[in-house]
Amino acid sequence: MTGSIDPAAWQRRRTSFGSVAADYAALRPGYPADAVAFLLGDRPLRVLDLGAGTGLLTDALLAAGHEVVAVDPSPEMLDQLRARHPGVPAHVGGAEDVPLADGSVDAVVAGQAAHWFDPDAAAPELRRVLRPGGVVGFVWNVRDERVPWVAALGAALAAEARGHEADQGVVEAFARALPADVETTGSGTVQRVTPEQVVAGIGTRSYVATMTPAARAAFLGGIRDLLATHPDTRGRDVLELPHRTDAHRLTLR
Repeated sequence: MTGSIDPAAWQRRRTSFGSVAADYAALRPGYPADAVAFLLGDRPLRVLDLGAGTGLLTDALLAAGHEVVAVDPSPEMLDQLRARHPGVPAHVGGAEDVPLADGSVDAVVAGQAAHWFDPDAAAPELRRVLRPGGVVGFVWNVRDERVPWVAALGAALAAEARGHEADQGVVEAFARALPADVETTGSGTVQRVTPEQVVAGIGTRSYVATMTPAARAAFLGGIRDLLATHPDTRGRDVLELPHRTDAHRLTLR
């Protein structure tokens, strides 16, 4: 989903995560158990974690008792996942060409990833690998900007982010392409992080990872200054960074 981003810039962002894989694994938020339960129910399933990255959603899937196979286009990201979960099969691949057999999984889920998929090309692949009665689940963590200092952080990021970290209509596009019926629920999670970890976490965003070193240093310096001066974060060693979790369950027609 390129949105208003030109295709070349979108492709650079899409493939940028290998350069920040270790920080991504350490600094991005995980996913709440209730979001996974909403997507998959309480019966153990064989689940494809598509765009699995470093395994943050895999963590929650395994904790819920599911069998997981992971697919991601970045070998560096998958190295982090394999270190976390050496027993999980992990394959290099993408949503548009899934390296799994026909009818091999009960569900396909994607955490913080589906906005990088091409719905028209990916939908036939999802239908191919799913068993009859299978479901697709997409989930995103988005900073909860109802908190004033988080709103200030979001404003500082907005010009570069251009809204490309959330669903941007991709759920509706997949619902048309599959086709599928959609159910949605909201949840949340809170990270306890130092100000410097907030800055480093912003550094794992695709729009920051693709900056020149000088531009990245200047941009992150501005975020560091914001946290050092905002009345809600100034002088604090640990911050509570809240996220809203939006989960979408797509039931194939």
